[in-house]
Amino acid sequence: MTEMKAPRDLIGKALIKLAEKNYPITVIDCDLASSTRADQFAKIYPERFFEMGIAEASALSFTAGQSFEGLIPFFIDFAIFATGTVWTQLRQSCYANANIKIVGTHPGVDGGFDGASHHALEDIALTRVLPNLTVLSPADADEVFDAFEQAAKINGPVYIRVAREPMPVRDKTKVPRVSDIGAIIDDGNDFAIIFEGTSYEQANDGYNKLSSLGYKGKLIHLACIKPFNQEKFIKLCNLVNILITIENHSINGGIGGLIAEQSMQNGILKPLIRIGVPDTFTESGKSSQLKEKYGISGNNICEQFLKTIA
Repeated sequence: MTEMKAPRDLIGKALIKLAEKNYPITVIDCDLASSTRADQFAKIYPERFFEMGIAEASALSFTAGQSFEGLIPFFIDFAIFATGTVWTQLRQSCYANANIKIVGTHPGVDGGFDGASHHALEDIALTRVLPNLTVLSPADADEVFDAFEQAAKINGPVYIRVAREPMPVRDKTKVPRVSDIGAIIDDGNDFAIIFEGTSYEQANDGYNKLSSLGYKGKLIHLACIKPFNQEKFIKLCNLVNILITIENHSINGGIGGLIAEQSMQNGILKPLIRIGVPDTFTESGKSSQLKEKYGISGNNICEQFLKTIA
C-alpha cells in the first residue's frame, strides 16, 4: 500500500533541519503557525521565530529587511495571503532581489471549507511573472526537505508551493527527486501528463487509467515552475502525441498557460489539454470533492484524452 503523508506536515521539520545544518534561517508567521506547522520550529528556535499577527504586507516587508541583514528568512502563510495579499511587497522584494523564501500552504482548493476567499487559484500566475523569483513545487512530503534546502541555497527570492492534503509518497528508488522538470515515468509517446506538485495524486491516477487502457505515455513533474527548463521540455515532449497539464490552480495563467507558451515558442505543435479549475470562483467543501467537482481528477484526464483522440 502506498504511504500517504501531508506535505505541509513536514514544513516545521524541514525548517529545523536547515537550522541544524547552520543555515542562518528565521521564520516569519502571521497567526497561522499551527496550520502551517511552523510552530514546530518555534518550539525549538523561539529566538528565530517572529509572530507578526494578521498583517501580511508588513510581515513581508519585515522579511525582506531581515534578508538585507544577512539572514535567510522564511515567510510562511496560506498561499492566498503569501502571494495575493502581499503582492506589492513581493514585487518590490523581487525588484531588489531580496534573499527571501516564501512558503505557500493550502494552495488551490486545499483550503476546503474556508471557501473562495481562501482558495489560492492564482498564485502560480502571480508568481511566475515576477523577475528574479524562483517557483518550486515539491510533489510529496519527502520532497519538502529537499525543496527547502534547494531554496536556501538560491541567492534570491523563492516561492515554494506546499500541499495541505495527504498525498502519496513516490518511490524514489527508481527515479530520484526531480529538481526542475523530469519524467518520473516514461513508457512512450501517446501522451505526456505534466503536473505541478500539489496535483501529483490526480496526475498519477490519470496516468494509471490511461495505461490500463493500453496507452503508453509519460508522467512529468514540473518541480521548478520558474525558471523553466526549455531544453528538458523539448527533449521530453517533442515526440509526444498529446500534451496534458493538470494543476490545483486556475487554468488561466498557470502551468497550462506556461506549457502552451513554451510549446508554441519551441515548435511543439501538439494538441494540449489543460486541466484545472475553470474561470470561476470555487465553492466551500471538502478539498477532495472540490477537485473532483472542478475536474482536477484522473477521471477527467482520461475522459479528455479519449475525447481528443476521437
